[in-house]
Amino acid sequence: MPGPVLSRSAPLPRSRGESPIRSVPTPTPPPPRPGRRLACWVARGAVLEVPRVRASLRRTLEGWGIAFPCVELLLLVGTELLSNAVRHAGAEGGRPRVTVALAGGRLRLDVADGDPRMPHFARSVGPGADLGVDVDAEGGRGLAIVSFLVDEAGGELAAFRVAVGKVVRVCVPIV
Repeated sequence: MPGPVLSRSAPLPRSRGESPIRSVPTPTPPPPRPGRRLACWVARGAVLEVPRVRASLRRTLEGWGIAFPCVELLLLVGTELLSNAVRHAGAEGGRPRVTVALAGGRLRLDVADGDPRMPHFARSVGPGADLGVDVDAEGGRGLAIVSFLVDEAGGELAAFRVAVGKVVRVCVPIV
């Protein structure tokens, strides 16, 4: 025979003197599950796609149990790289693709587009470093910031040509 059924309008039973409001601790995300994970999004080549891909990337990383600092780093880096792909590759660059992979305690983020022109990364990072950026220029600081943040996280930033276009890759350890 089934147990008692409580309706939504019925108050929950409680002990005498017990407050009806309970403090529930915020759960910490579980550690990343072992094994490999992979997710990919294709942007339509419009700036309006960047927030959609960013939200999907956030949901994916959080779903994998990746810690907040690492999620935020990849969101910032991914947003900058995808924005660059949309802006600089333009219509001739095709539809940019963002791929994130988890394996061996590292996260890899790839942003691919059909433009063969390679990005220019900062030559060195750290205090007093020459970032190779014209401080009076309208743009050009985004990749310097990405380079610095990836280096600070103990990661790597690279770009390479593929059959059609290029891939900009970021690899960072999971913290």
